[in-house]
Amino acid sequence: MEKFVTPAGRSVLDDLALDDGYVVKAKLAVRLKRTIAEMGLSQREAASRLPINQPKLSLVTQGKLDGVSQAMLEDCLRALGHDIEIKIGPRHDRVGKIVVREFV
Repeated sequence: MEKFVTPAGRSVLDDLALDDGYVVKAKLAVRLKRTIAEMGLSQREAASRLPINQPKLSLVTQGKLDGVSQAMLEDCLRALGHDIEIKIGPRHDRVGKIVVREFV
C-alpha cells in the first residue's frame, strides 16, 4: 500500500484533480464551518448573521456547494468578521492558478 503525504502548507483539496473554482469554494466552506464552531454558534444562530438561510448553510457545511457562489461564501465569512484579500500576481506564460491562504 502506497502512502501519500500532503506537503506542509497544502490541503488535500490541492492534490485532487478538481476545478480551481470548486477547490476555492470548498476551502471557503471549510473555513466557514470552522468559524461557526469556533464561535459556538448553532446553524440557526449563524444563519441569522449570514446572507443565506439555515437550510442552505446546512448544505454548505456538508460540502454541497452547487448553487452557492464564491462571492456568497466570501460574504458569509465577512459577516462573521473575516477579512477577504484578493491578490493578483505577476503575469507569466502559463495558466494562472488560484490559491487560498488562511491567516490564523
